[in-house]
Amino acid sequence: MDEAPFFEPTDAGLIPHPDARAPWSADMLHGRLLAGLAAWAVERDHGDTAFVPARLTVDLYRSPALSAVSVHTHVVRAGGRVRAVDAVLHVDGSEVGRASTLWVRRSEVPPGVETVPVTPNWAVDVPGDATPATPMPQGAFDVRQVGDRGFGAPGPGPRRVWLRDRRPLVRDEELTPFVRAALSADFASPLANSAEDGLDYINADMTLHLGRLPTGEWIGIETDDRVAADGVSVAQCRYYDAGGAIGWSSVCAVRTPRMPRQASDGDAQ
Repeated sequence: MDEAPFFEPTDAGLIPHPDARAPWSADMLHGRLLAGLAAWAVERDHGDTAFVPARLTVDLYRSPALSAVSVHTHVVRAGGRVRAVDAVLHVDGSEVGRASTLWVRRSEVPPGVETVPVTPNWAVDVPGDATPATPMPQGAFDVRQVGDRGFGAPGPGPRRVWLRDRRPLVRDEELTPFVRAALSADFASPLANSAEDGLDYINADMTLHLGRLPTGEWIGIETDDRVAADGVSVAQCRYYDAGGAIGWSSVCAVRTPRMPRQASDGDAQ
């Protein structure tokens, strides 16, 4: 990753790069970056290699300005097998969201699991250098749709894309597998909710469940699971890496003025 980071740490907080903006507004911070910062701060303050970050939930209840961000974390419960750690996100001193994480202690796989149902692996190759790119408005990440079933694909059948972040979230900090997965959690909303000519929903939350951490840079997302009524849409996407299924992300989105197609591909809040 040789591009400028999304955030610069300063005494005044984490200062966003102009590319950290959301496609909904020029002065709005992208919601996926808040999810990434929550994961980054919790892992920095309370991460433990003996535990797996099995869940991240982020509630986004106030539109975040493109301004200084601070993240405050605290341990809710430090159990022997399960740990709960929360985070509160502030922008310019105002609370804009909260996050909760659940960490589960690693252990051996029990015998007989071959008889238990599991999410099937994804028979789709990780993109290569020659794979055609899907144009993205901000160019801060790579998207490769699978066949013709990407964002806004019409009709029945699953939508499938591969995603890869190309730049650091915070200066001088490598993207860990947990942070990389958290940055992708927000994409469940536009992948599931985008229509052929635009996006009518903005997500108010995201929940990422991980059975294991991803390996490699690319994360695959697949969805054909959505329910919408009365201006509310809930959707779930399955997540993969080169080795198979890793978990899923679910979102709750609310109706909002349409973002035209040319600005919406791959972008959420």
